[in-house]
Amino acid sequence: MTKLLELKEISLYHKDNFRVKNINLIVNQGEKIAIVGKSGAGKSTLISIANGSILPSEGDVIWKGQSINNLRKREYSNIGTIWQDLSLIDELNVGQNINCGALGKHGFLWALKNLVGIIDKELCKECLAAVGLPEKSIYSYISKLSGGQKKRIAIARLLRQEPEIALADEPFSNLDPLLSENILDLLINNKNYFNIQIPKTLIISLHQLNLLNKFNRVIGIKEGEIVIDSSINDLKPSQIDWIF
Repeated sequence: MTKLLELKEISLYHKDNFRVKNINLIVNQGEKIAIVGKSGAGKSTLISIANGSILPSEGDVIWKGQSINNLRKREYSNIGTIWQDLSLIDELNVGQNINCGALGKHGFLWALKNLVGIIDKELCKECLAAVGLPEKSIYSYISKLSGGQKKRIAIARLLRQEPEIALADEPFSNLDPLLSENILDLLINNKNYFNIQIPKTLIISLHQLNLLNKFNRVIGIKEGEIVIDSSINDLKPSQIDWIF
């Protein structure tokens, strides 16, 4: 297997309190990893460290053999994230927000054109269809959408980015169970959707334990430490009960 991402001896602390402690994690290409744990256990912190948005107090994050902090813009765009706060731009419409996923692969002029109007409309519409939204919503403004619709736009933006790995922090909150399952199946199955290249490697923090069986690896976090690292086939219900 090809190693994509490695967290080596990672700790993050504030004063005397650890947010995560002694994290060692190797992520190989094609793995579908679920991260589980109580609220406050360190799941969001782990994802933010893994994508380079938070610097650890100790340790290194390595992407394809080099420090994540040394990646160029285009290389970094291969790491996609769905944030818990979504990080959508209220002043832009849906299509422009979706196109923001591709900014890392284009220059300043492309970004400027996206501010003037929606570019690559057909690809944006395909991203909308993938998350179950109608084409006409491409012109809607973010401030007019419901929480569940905003969540789906954030997922569509990730699809537009076409990263090699997708990290997601509770991406299915505010979505109904059937839609959550359909979108997860889209991400899990490794089949491209129309002209969209689906990321082959996933790290997703979950509260919906009924979705665990769709993943091939489960990471359990308790009080900032990894206490479970198991294939889904070897995972015992008692381990999950202990985490929560």
